[in-house]
Amino acid sequence: MTETAPAAARTPAPYDAVVLAGGAARRLGGADKPGIRIGGRALLDRVLTACADARTTVVVAAPRPTVRPVRFACEEPPGGGPVAALAAGLRSTTAGHTVVLSADLPFLARDTVRRLLTTLQDTGADGALLTDADGRDQPLVAAYRTAALRHGLTGLAAAHGGLTGLPLRRLTGDLRLTRVPDPLASFDCDTWDDIADARARIREHGYVLDEWISAVKDELGIDLDVDTGVLLDLARDAAHSVARPAAPLTTFLVGYAAARGKGDPEAVAEAARKAAALALTWQEETDGGTNESTGGPSAPDAG
Repeated sequence: MTETAPAAARTPAPYDAVVLAGGAARRLGGADKPGIRIGGRALLDRVLTACADARTTVVVAAPRPTVRPVRFACEEPPGGGPVAALAAGLRSTTAGHTVVLSADLPFLARDTVRRLLTTLQDTGADGALLTDADGRDQPLVAAYRTAALRHGLTGLAAAHGGLTGLPLRRLTGDLRLTRVPDPLASFDCDTWDDIADARARIREHGYVLDEWISAVKDELGIDLDVDTGVLLDLARDAAHSVARPAAPLTTFLVGYAAARGKGDPEAVAEAARKAAALALTWQEETDGGTNESTGGPSAPDAG
């Protein structure tokens, strides 16, 4: 059953996340798909960043290093398919809503996860899932009511004597679902051509800076949202008013000053404001300075 997704404006309720990161990746020649890097970040880590607001995140796969702490689970027997994997992940969740994700979504973002959750709340459906560029359902980029998933899994296990090998549509086909079109966030990497496309896309003008900043934050273990426009303006002012090498040095010092203070976005903005004002003062002096008493151009030395 399909419902029309309304505008998602409410604050999402607490949720858990289950990320399915197993599978044989046959179309990738058996490569470790969750570990493949797009823009310097492993595919799994990119997905984990998108669901970082989850109370508990369960990755259904063998344990591995990740960008943030998670729980690991494994279906029995291993390789039992997505329905069995989902059931294994749900055993470690308690929230009323569960976001279910595959581990190969290079363009999934926190805003998309929040949109799915608020859509789920506002419609009263059992689940809200993305549809891809061709309008196809993507049940592994979705938010569900946990009780609906548990009820469906119990029924399937009873009807089939277990969950191994069952396709996901056997579960989702009996749920009331709301569709949310999003060709970009629903893009998944099944082939090497998909990997190449994703790597090329993040280097396009509209994405490259955000992608780079996200990669650096992951690499340094930083979880901080800052106004990149403010920092870019500061770098420009420092380069123009002082000297080109002043740009990276100034932004480094702003970050250091903010970290010594509250270390939040407001601290970064305040440090940037002070540094920008200082750069403006340097520029004024370079342009000839001002008369401190009148604010006008400095008079020649009468002596």
